[in-house]
Amino acid sequence: MRAIIIDDEQLAIQIIKEYLSDYPDIEIMGEYQNGFDGLKAINYKKPDLVFLDIQMPKLTGFEMLELIDNPPIIVFTTAYEEYALKAFEKNATDYLLKPFSKSRFDQAIDKAKKRFEDKAGELKDYKPLLEDVSPSDQKIDRVVVKESGNIFIIPVGDIYFIQAADDYVVINTDKKEYVKNATMKNYEKSLPASSFVRVHRSSIVNINYIKEIQAYSKDTHVIILKNGKSVKTSRHGSVELKKILKF
Repeated sequence: MRAIIIDDEQLAIQIIKEYLSDYPDIEIMGEYQNGFDGLKAINYKKPDLVFLDIQMPKLTGFEMLELIDNPPIIVFTTAYEEYALKAFEKNATDYLLKPFSKSRFDQAIDKAKKRFEDKAGELKDYKPLLEDVSPSDQKIDRVVVKESGNIFIIPVGDIYFIQAADDYVVINTDKKEYVKNATMKNYEKSLPASSFVRVHRSSIVNINYIKEIQAYSKDTHVIILKNGKSVKTSRHGSVELKKILKF
């Protein structure tokens, strides 16, 4: 197998390389200390296996995976246990919590080799690792979008509203609209609840950019945003809007 290491801690990289010295059948193709360089390496070198940290400069491990069409085998190496469930939802092969022992690393290699032999392996093979992990309520502070070969990082504070469009969402900012393959449910859960409210099954609005709220029918409204665009609420959405704005 061909492998690369993506971690912003040089000591962590050295430990992984030392542990891999016992596996002459695994070739280390490179090491990278931020998510952006790691992403470019994956797209260019096409490794079979990636040892991937989560919290890194420029792009996080999860943001990287969103931008890869066919991810390689992923073994996460991180100091944050709260991301384990999300990691396995991303079809990770294993999740090594720093500092990890050589024997624990060997277990991860065994799983990676099995996954390499049969890419049809599913997360059910690793359910025991999830028994003591609680779902995380982590909120995002940015959205990463890949468009025409370019990568855009959008702070959530720049988002005016998000609308559903079939299997995609359209992220509206003051300057531009971005299309991303994602679900409204995902953003409803991950955007800060203090600023974002789902006002319709197909719309989430940033209340900081609301200029005016007009009555539309007995139980619904039309939201006028500071950029002049408008969003209609559903009956339930109007109730949620009233809760957060207290009107």
